[in-house]
Amino acid sequence: MPEEIEERLERVRAEIAEAAKKAGRRSEEIDLVAVSKGHPAEKVRCAMQAGQLLFGESKVQEARAKIPSLPAHARWHFIGHLQRNKVRQALPLFELIHSVDSYELAEQLSRAAMEAGMFPRVLLEVNVAGEATKFGFRPEQLTRYMKQLLEMERLEISGLMTIPPFVDEPEKARRYFEQLRRFRDTLEEEFGVKLPSLSMGMSGDFAVAIEEGATLVRVGTAIFGPRMKREFTGDAS
Repeated sequence: MPEEIEERLERVRAEIAEAAKKAGRRSEEIDLVAVSKGHPAEKVRCAMQAGQLLFGESKVQEARAKIPSLPAHARWHFIGHLQRNKVRQALPLFELIHSVDSYELAEQLSRAAMEAGMFPRVLLEVNVAGEATKFGFRPEQLTRYMKQLLEMERLEISGLMTIPPFVDEPEKARRYFEQLRRFRDTLEEEFGVKLPSLSMGMSGDFAVAIEEGATLVRVGTAIFGPRMKREFTGDAS
């Protein structure tokens, strides 16, 4: 297993470097988030031995069980839908929350951060395609709330995140990544703020996302293989 994960990581890193070069970017501009959700701590250790230190989880209960069992120098991002009743549990575990998908969640994070004396880094999730089944701010909704969100002094808003509609070819996802980048640029200009981080792209389309400006790519299957049957139950966050 360690050799297999190392080989997969090497392939993913090579694809990141190739996509960055194609876009006239440096590969150092892109952070690889190895999505470890649904995978045991043993696989995370294998990835760490291969030099990967940044991981993504999407279930608070799973992360609470997994993270303490792994070396402390691992870094963790939360990438899934965060329920408001799990905010206090999530805050001490993650250095970045990718998925602030509503004004109400931002308010809850701000209150919890105040109580805990923390200043969490967050990304605002944008539903660029307007899919009814997806979480996230609609672009026009985020524009309406942006001033209030920026006034939440406890939150460090670092950028945006999106999950595009499912497509059968990576190239078909390009327009959604381009839309997020252009929307980010519009927000920066309108509100006089810097939003340097763009979390977009997963195992099937991260190369295209990098070409369109991604700074964080969330890659799980291409590194760890298919997820195992979930061992952690009772948590929908």
